[in-house]
Amino acid sequence: MAERYVTVGREGTHESEIKRSRFLCTLAPAGSEQAAREFIQRIRRQHPGATHNCFAYVIGADGRVHKAGDDGEPGGTAGTPMLQVLLRREVRDVVAVVTRYYGGIQLGAGGLVRAYGGAVSAALDELGTVERHKLAQVTVAVDHQRAGKLENDLRAAGRAVHGVRYGSQVTIELSVPEEELAAFRAWLADATAGSAVAEVTGAAYF
Repeated sequence: MAERYVTVGREGTHESEIKRSRFLCTLAPAGSEQAAREFIQRIRRQHPGATHNCFAYVIGADGRVHKAGDDGEPGGTAGTPMLQVLLRREVRDVVAVVTRYYGGIQLGAGGLVRAYGGAVSAALDELGTVERHKLAQVTVAVDHQRAGKLENDLRAAGRAVHGVRYGSQVTIELSVPEEELAAFRAWLADATAGSAVAEVTGAAYF
């Protein structure tokens, strides 16, 4: 898994006009192929009168899952240049749909490539991107006597505490950058006189 990747933080649309054709590029985060396909269908329903709704998406931090569609434009002139922009700019977990309303003037193959790729690039510039980092998911088990102070110390240290559960022991769930795990374990042992136990339960992006 990649340590970090770039994605779009929100859904948004950028509109441009080229030789009287309107190009509306709508971008959105997408954590799965199903989410990307559902988004594409939603945009198509929103623009039933459009000439084309071309798409591209890149799923996964490594970008291995990706697909593009020309929706009736000449092969390779729409979805592929859209996808190439996403891959070149290393944007992941993202779906792009460019909706075209034909203006009566043909653009030619080269013009279409520039129009569709340019629409995605301009939309990315307008919406901006966010960086997501891979963090280890850690569960800390500690006795009730030390739990309150430990939770306060964790938050004061800037740790991302996600939840606290009370049972025979208190379980604190938090995220820690993987490269800081060894230092965190040492800090935890010092803060609790060695009484707390930390277990890595997985990894997730934040």
